Amino acid sequence: MFTNYRICCKIKLIYDKNFELYYIRNGAYMSHNNQKKIAVINDFTGFGKCSIAVSLPVISALKVQCCLVPTSIFSNHTAYPEYFFDDYTDKMEEYIDNWKKLGLEFEGISTGFLGDAKQIEIVKSFIRYFKKDNTVVIVDPVMGDYGVKYATYTEDLCRRMKELVEQADIVTPNITEACILTGNDYDKVINDDVEIAKMAEKISASGPKKVVITGINRENYICDYVYEKNVTNGFLKSVKVGGERSGTGDIFSAIISADAVNNVEFKTSVEKASKFIRECLVISEERDIPKEDGVCFEDILTTLR
Repeated sequence: MFTNYRICCKIKLIYDKNFELYYIRNGAYMSHNNQKKIAVINDFTGFGKCSIAVSLPVISALKVQCCLVPTSIFSNHTAYPEYFFDDYTDKMEEYIDNWKKLGLEFEGISTGFLGDAKQIEIVKSFIRYFKKDNTVVIVDPVMGDYGVKYATYTEDLCRRMKELVEQADIVTPNITEACILTGNDYDKVINDDVEIAKMAEKISASGPKKVVITGINRENYICDYVYEKNVTNGFLKSVKVGGERSGTGDIFSAIISADAVNNVEFKTSVEKASKFIRECLVISEERDIPKEDGVCFEDILTTLR
C-alpha cells in the first residue's frame, strides 16, 4: 500500500547537504520535523502504569509527539512478585542510528531510569548528537528513594549520572536523589527546608537552569521545591492523598517535559503536574486500585492543557 501511495503522489526521497531525509510530494517540500517532538529514553512496562507507558499518552495529550527509546522491556514492573525482563542495552545504538538516518530533530529529550553505565553513556552520546539550540534536555536522575540508593547504583554509576545531570536544562530528583547529587546526608536534610533549598541551588550550579526536588513529606502535605536560576524559588505543597503509587514520578516528568517544549513557565508547569497527579490519586483511592497498579490518569487525561 505504501508503494502505491508513493506512486500516486509522486513522492521522491532526497537528502539535503546535512544528510537529512526529506520527501518531495507533488512538488511540495515535506519533513519529519514539522511537528514538535520529545525523545523519551526509558524502560517499557506492559502493566503497572509507569515509565514509557505513561509518558506516551501524557505527552501526546499536551500536543507533542512522543518518540520512544526503550532501555528495557518489562511485562510488569519490579514491585510485583514476578516479572519478565529483557535488557535492551545492546540494541539501543542500532535503534538510534536509524533515527539519525531519518534526520530526526527533537525539541525535547527526556530520560528516566538507566540501569547501567553503558546506558548512561549511550544517552550522553544521544544528547550530544541530537541537542540543538532549541532542544530542552530533561533528566529524571532515578537512583533511589527513602534515603537509600537502588541496589544497581554503585558509586561509579552515581558519578556518571551526575555527569548526565550536568548536560540537562531541567532536572527532577526526589530528595534522596538530590542528596546523592550533592553529597548531602539524607537524615540531616530531610526536615531542613534551608538545606533543601541549598541543594537545589547546588544542583543548578552544575549545569541545569531549572530544578524541582519532589516528594518532600511535610505532615499532611507533599511538597516540591522549585528552583529556577535568576527567576524564582520556593516550596509548592499539595494535600496528601493515600500512599505512594507506581508511575507518579513518570507522569510528573512527562508533564514537565511537554510543558518545557511548549514554553510553559516552570513554576506553572510544576503546579499543573502536582495538581493532575493529586486528582489521579483521588480517583485511584476511590476505586481501591492496588498501589502497584499506579494511578487512573486515563479518566482525566483530556483535562490536561
